[in-house]
Amino acid sequence: MTGVSDVDAVVVGAGPNGLAAAIVLAGAGLAVRVYEAAGTIGGGARTAELTLPGFRHDVCSAVHPMAIASPFFRAFDLGAHGVEMRTPEVSYAHPLDGGRAGIAWHDLDRTTDGLGVDGAAWRALLGPLRDAWPDVVALGMSDFRRLPRAPVTAARFGARVLEQGSPLWGRRFHDQVAPAMITGVAAHAITPPRSPAPAGVALLLGALAHAGGWPVPRGGSQSIVDALTAELVRRGGSVITGHRVASLDELPPARAVLLDVTPGALARMAGDRLPAGYLRALRRFRHGAAACKVDFALSGPVPWTVPECAPAGTLHLGGSRAEIVTAERDVLAGRHSERPFVLASQPHVVDDSRGGHTLWTYAHVPNGSTVDMTEAVTARIEAFAPGFRDLVLASNVITAAEASTHNANYVGGDIAAGAISLRQTVFRPTVRWNPYATPIPGVYLCSSSTPPGPGVHGMCGVHAAARALRTRFGVRTDPLELV
Repeated sequence: MTGVSDVDAVVVGAGPNGLAAAIVLAGAGLAVRVYEAAGTIGGGARTAELTLPGFRHDVCSAVHPMAIASPFFRAFDLGAHGVEMRTPEVSYAHPLDGGRAGIAWHDLDRTTDGLGVDGAAWRALLGPLRDAWPDVVALGMSDFRRLPRAPVTAARFGARVLEQGSPLWGRRFHDQVAPAMITGVAAHAITPPRSPAPAGVALLLGALAHAGGWPVPRGGSQSIVDALTAELVRRGGSVITGHRVASLDELPPARAVLLDVTPGALARMAGDRLPAGYLRALRRFRHGAAACKVDFALSGPVPWTVPECAPAGTLHLGGSRAEIVTAERDVLAGRHSERPFVLASQPHVVDDSRGGHTLWTYAHVPNGSTVDMTEAVTARIEAFAPGFRDLVLASNVITAAEASTHNANYVGGDIAAGAISLRQTVFRPTVRWNPYATPIPGVYLCSSSTPPGPGVHGMCGVHAAARALRTRFGVRTDPLELV
């Protein structure tokens, strides 16, 4: 970092975490500049015409339970900044063979009524977490370096994580539908679901399905980052797009530099400034399995066999619990599953601004896969919605190997910016008390490769900005008060 500068802090990366960090820093009265390599802001929250003119698709994230639940976004208030979050009456649906489906209605009572013999068990599993959802979110969105604010809720959550992440995970259920549903949510972690980290994901998102719901932003995910950027500019900050930072030496002098990048990118940007021990620790950071993204422009709604799937914002196309486990184990072993887990979203059920009927999908694949999964995804949908093929006007695929061209943090298609394991959830990116600070004074990591991990929640940026403010500027204000 050389030359004269008129900025106090620099952020590299204009994804949700980088923008959240910039807003907190600007809220403390600092002059902030953000650099983004891509031609548009957003990181994992971009929207573009990927298939046909007028059809707007989310390039990565599409459904946003954390955009209304995370402490950062609750403080920011997207609605006050012109973002309209629309919540489907069905948070997610999980079709099964034989014309059955698990339907997670936003209404918990309606969900339990539909689960028959397992309705009471579903309520016992998720009801207490739903009722205490702010405390559950605070626990899941923390930096994992302090005592929980609600110990009783933390104990309830922890006991359920141990249950759902162990061989005990089926003890409370008697039918196949409820176990498939909770396993489908766990599969968002793109790792075999019977372990603590994906169990935690399932319980957090599962509780939110019956609390705030799983909303989609009208106009696409881009509306979220557009609102963040507008607020940053209003506070005097600036964003420079189309500027890829290859080295820290390229940046203007600043008292704090926050990097919304992966550990590998940090190592490349820092060069020989990092001590050998820290570099070795960064190299031990593991990237996880990946996603192949397939988007469809359709001539009409998907003809789901089970009518209750039609109003669902999200669908988990994975089959039974055993099928999901097999598919995710295949991917972890580097194989393409014959029946891959497919995550789908149909935002048009609540958003009429997408240009028509759009279907957003991910298929889980090995890291670095070059396989075009369009046909496999189509077949998976067709199994639960016969006639789907006839509705496809156009499709677009982004293979796992191509994902990093859209977002450099998605190494090999790892959209979580690091494998989701218990160790690597708590100790992202390295085993340090302050996971955001690097050995270079004033340089911090604020990407999803730090706690609390992936998702459009902004909290990685908030936690990193709080460290930078306290250490570099002597500001000890609660960072959420600066939002």
